[in-house]
Amino acid sequence: MFNSKSGFLLPKIRTVALSVVMALGATALPATTQADETSCSPFTPLIMGQEEFVYVWTLGVEGVGDGSDKLVTVDVNPKSKTFGKVIASLSVGGRNEAHHVGLSDDRRYLWGGGLDTSHIFIFDVHTDPAKPKLVKVVKDFVEKSGGIVGPHTFYATPGRMIITGLSNNKDHGGVTAHVVYNNKGEFVNTVHIPTTEMNGVKGDGYNYDVAINPKKNVMLSTSFTGWNNYMMDLGKMVKDPEAMKRFGNTSVMWDYKTMKPIKVFSTPGAPLEARWSWNKGDNWAVTTTALTSNIWVFAQDMQGEWQAHNVGTIGNPADIPLPVDISITNDGKGLWINTFMDGTSRFWDFSDRMHPKELYKKKIGSQVNMVSQSYDGKRVYYTSSLLGNWDKKGADDEQYLKMFYWDGKELKEGFSLDFYKEKLGRAHHMKFQVRDMSKLKPLHAANTGLDSLSLVMRETADK
Repeated sequence: MFNSKSGFLLPKIRTVALSVVMALGATALPATTQADETSCSPFTPLIMGQEEFVYVWTLGVEGVGDGSDKLVTVDVNPKSKTFGKVIASLSVGGRNEAHHVGLSDDRRYLWGGGLDTSHIFIFDVHTDPAKPKLVKVVKDFVEKSGGIVGPHTFYATPGRMIITGLSNNKDHGGVTAHVVYNNKGEFVNTVHIPTTEMNGVKGDGYNYDVAINPKKNVMLSTSFTGWNNYMMDLGKMVKDPEAMKRFGNTSVMWDYKTMKPIKVFSTPGAPLEARWSWNKGDNWAVTTTALTSNIWVFAQDMQGEWQAHNVGTIGNPADIPLPVDISITNDGKGLWINTFMDGTSRFWDFSDRMHPKELYKKKIGSQVNMVSQSYDGKRVYYTSSLLGNWDKKGADDEQYLKMFYWDGKELKEGFSLDFYKEKLGRAHHMKFQVRDMSKLKPLHAANTGLDSLSLVMRETADK
């Protein structure tokens, strides 16, 4: 039976606690506060040293191994005899269009979603981090959420998991919502993406990723497309004019405490991953658009109002390089951007966030999707799969996990795992883990008190 000590937060306790977060959040953060770890929440304890395991959420492929989606564990401890090898593979049964995973606020559990079935899989990754256990499967997400389909991002807050939905069960389009669960895997509430006009921009209701800045009490959300598109063959979709109209063109800034939208931004072309810089004094976020190959920065103006700025172009938009995952460095001065179609990873200098520049690029494979770097930025991991029906065909359908060493000038391969040769399937999203989590701290613990605050919130909820 699934059971987390995090429990759930009573509404009154949650309100009081978040007020404390806002008060404490005025303190600046140190320059070495955050590494990306793909999309970790600031409320999740951070691996500041050497990661020991990489969990890869993997899509099952008919005729490959058992054909099921699975959580694959790879040993990445350089002192281990099994360094760079698969040490565990846990099938969940069937193919669900496995996509993203997210860690709970205590890093004890890993949540993974299926974009097709809308099932949610919760894994115990603390009892034996080398061998995760599947402890709960949520099969009523659509029913409980009021018709939301396609659980995508799993973003931890104290006692809660914010889940972004990509679609709905009425028309399988892109109008959708955020769905909140507690750490027991129980539904809490649904928060719809705005579809009305705000500040002169009409919300399209689309959703994809979220990222929270506790210092400013804000949450940024982005947008993608609905089930009809993400389950369609990519070649067929790009030739369908109507399908190509069904992509999100907006981003939304929210009041995190109240979960109410503050402002809708026009960011055309499917803005995907959202990342905040946690560098000292920074309060800006970044995303990239898949279809228009733009880089957008979100920052406050002199009056304190949030504004969106188109600050760069990735590759040649006419070639549709298809920017996908991004990873921000721990000082906010660098950004890895993957472009799926040409299989390339690009490093951008963000020292001047309003005028970033591409400094380096390397072809990782025939296709590349996710990128995740270690806290110090010296190790960069890549996986290959975008979506089951969007991956390339034939010889170009490479499926892998690769790790590279980064010295600030060049990527040098550390190891490479062929997921087809290993009979595992399509390698998608990654998360890191260590054996001993006792020394890990939330990203904001040192300067905002969130470490002790989260503990108080959990203990109060348990009572």
